[in-house]
Amino acid sequence: MALTYDAQKALRTLAKNDRKLGELIKRVGSFTVDSPRRLNPFEALLRSIIYQQLSGKAAGTIHKRVRALFLGRSIKPEEMLVTPDDILRSAGMSRAKVAAAKDLAQKTLDGVVPTGARLRKMLDDDIVEKLTQVRGIGEWTVQMLLMFQLGRPDVLPTKDLGVRKGFMLTYGLDEMPKEKEMMAYCECWRPFRSVGSWYMWRAVDLLG
Repeated sequence: MALTYDAQKALRTLAKNDRKLGELIKRVGSFTVDSPRRLNPFEALLRSIIYQQLSGKAAGTIHKRVRALFLGRSIKPEEMLVTPDDILRSAGMSRAKVAAAKDLAQKTLDGVVPTGARLRKMLDDDIVEKLTQVRGIGEWTVQMLLMFQLGRPDVLPTKDLGVRKGFMLTYGLDEMPKEKEMMAYCECWRPFRSVGSWYMWRAVDLLG
């Protein structure tokens, strides 16, 4: 399954509505995000839990070690629940992340975490409400799932430091914007705030 929207239309809309963003789009080039054909919410959220508050390299190493515990194949919630905490800790997961992973597994089995097929039919706000019931899963984590796993067009992660820093650099601010300021300004990005946010990350790469 590809994106749920027309990326080229998104770029035209954003450039028309926001001159500064249009200039950034020209400098960065094409929008290169695609959503997976098959979504496994348990594994996607487990990966997000592991990656929280770590550099990409460190998190990637730990994620690889955790997958190795399950012989590199798809990890099932039932297996996660019966894996001793100290085994998961030996792979590099903190106690808090082990507890979050176990809660995710239990809530997946209990049906609190919807299936991938069900998630694709749900509204963004309903997905946030559902998934933030899981320990260690906050709004930001769900927003990343919406943007990169479900390909939703209008997500604005105002708590993301990269997005905020990119906004500061793009618009020549002296400090990072407050969430309310970003929310107000980015109304002109609707209904493609996911795409605008992606270009804020690229702005950090380009201008930071």
